[in-house]
This record gives sequence, C-alpha cells and structure tokens, in this order.
Amino acid sequence: MTASVVTVESEEDAAAWDDRASVLACLHETPPRIPAWYGYDAVGADIWVELSRLPSYYLLQAEFDLLERHADEIADRVGPYVTELGSGSAAKTRLLLGACQRRRPTTYLPIDVTREMLERSAASLPAELDGLVVEGLWGRYEAALAHLREHRPGPLTVVWLGSAVGNTTTAERAALLDDVAATLEPRDRFLVTADLVKPGDVLEAAYNDPPGATAQARFRLNQLAHFNRTFDGDAVPHLFYPRARWDPETSTVVGHLFATEDQRVTFRGLEHALDLRRGDSLVHGYSVKFGRPEFVAEADAAGFDLDREYIDPVWQYGLFLFERR
Repeated sequence: MTASVVTVESEEDAAAWDDRASVLACLHETPPRIPAWYGYDAVGADIWVELSRLPSYYLLQAEFDLLERHADEIADRVGPYVTELGSGSAAKTRLLLGACQRRRPTTYLPIDVTREMLERSAASLPAELDGLVVEGLWGRYEAALAHLREHRPGPLTVVWLGSAVGNTTTAERAALLDDVAATLEPRDRFLVTADLVKPGDVLEAAYNDPPGATAQARFRLNQLAHFNRTFDGDAVPHLFYPRARWDPETSTVVGHLFATEDQRVTFRGLEHALDLRRGDSLVHGYSVKFGRPEFVAEADAAGFDLDREYIDPVWQYGLFLFERR
C-alpha cells in the first residue's frame, strides 16, 4: 500500500493561492468576485464537511445515492488510474474506488488545493481499501492536469463530483473542460456530476443556512478572511452578510457577500481597492444549474461522447460518464 502527496503548483505553498492575473480579472467583474477556491483552506475544508451535511443541502445525498446504485457499473468501464478534481475528503469517491479495487489494482490521484485534507485522505484510503495506491496532487486543477499530461500514468479516468462543474463562468467551464479533454487519450473516461434546473426556492434553501445553522455563513466569511490574508486586505468579515440568490435568467445560484455599510476595501498585495456602498455585494461563487441537453452539448463541444447517464428522479441531479473521442 502506497500513499504520497506531490506538490504540483510550486515549491512554495503560498503560490497555490497567488494567481494575481486571474484574481484581478475577477475583482474587475460587476459585481466583483472572489474566486471560489479561496474557500478551501484548512479551516474552510472542515466547515465544508459540516455544510454538506445540512439536510437542505441535497446535493451530497443525491450524489451518494447515485454512486451507491451505479458504482459497480461505472467501475466496469473505467481504467486502473482514477484522478479526481477537488477531491476533498473523498467520502463519496470511496464508493467508486472500492468498486474499482474489487475488479483490478487501482491507483487514485486526488487533486486538491487543501493540502491538509489531501494528506488525510492519502493516509486513510489505503487502510480502508486494501491494495489501493494513492498519489495525491496538491494544487489547482490546471496545474495538476498539466502535471498528469507530462507524467501520464496510463489509461485514465477524470472524476469531478459535487456539481463543481457549475461553480464556473461559461468561459471558465469551457476552458476547464478543454483542459480535461487535453489530459485524456481517446477512450479514456470523464465522470462528472451536474445539478439540473429545479424550483428556485429549493435552490435558495440549499445554499443558505436553515434556522439554527451557521455553516454556510461561516464558510463564506472564511473565504473572505482567507482572501484577506493572502492579499494583505483590510476587509472586515463581520461587515458583510452572506446570502445566495437564484437568478432564473442565467440558471445560476449567485452567492453574495452584501456590505452592511459604506466602506472602502483595499487589497494591498494586489494594489487594488473596492468602494462599496451599503447593499453592494462581493460575489463569492456561482452554482450553475443545467438543462440536461445543454450540459451534454457543452461536454460534446470539448470532445466527449456520452456513454452513460444516471439522473436522480427526485432531486434532478445527474451523474454523467463520458468517453474521450
């Protein structure tokens, strides 16, 4: 049994968080946006586990149910090397990895920006799944995929769970799908989940705290605090109020941090300032909800053919297995 973590971003841990060009581009959007990956430092990763277990956050249970029902069929169709974008605790992926390991020796290459979480799963998984080899890749998606292109292990399946494909703009999503396609060879597989359109009240309930809970708010405010630390900012988290709103025109749940008073926020490390009036917002993330045909068409445009699809009939949550052309 083998477990290791490879740094694919830089020898300096801080460099994984410091991408000034893309960050400044986000801050120049209207409204300005803090990239979602800043939510996943060590503190945020632990809060995320708590958040994902809220009863209103249906995505986790829907995904578990789909993988429990279909892991064996999927494992029959994937190769011996499985990499995962944003692996986190790999709680759901264990179902698939267990099915794979029962069929053949399997190597798992989890990718995550939270090194602590990555090291935890790299240490625990081989003990749970006898014979599984784990080689963690610490860094953002783009750097890790580039690493895999340079050090291709063999027939590869890319897994992207949590409906994280929707946490992107249209341009970002197209670029990432192209990046995944460029990492795979013909007949390699791409397993991805996508949340489908449903009533706005259900979606807003999933992305806001129910009465008595605080995990959603703490996760979003920690994202701002982490961004502050990274870029020497002076934003005061308690002067922002997190609230997610459904935008039916763009089929997107938009996560806002609303300013509770007029303020100027300066990020000295970026030489950039924001003048916010009370009620203005910083966007902390997008959660696009797809029409099924539109999502399949986006994957097709990147070079993927649909092989299998599994859609939860209650939550309209989809698990899609594509083959690289």
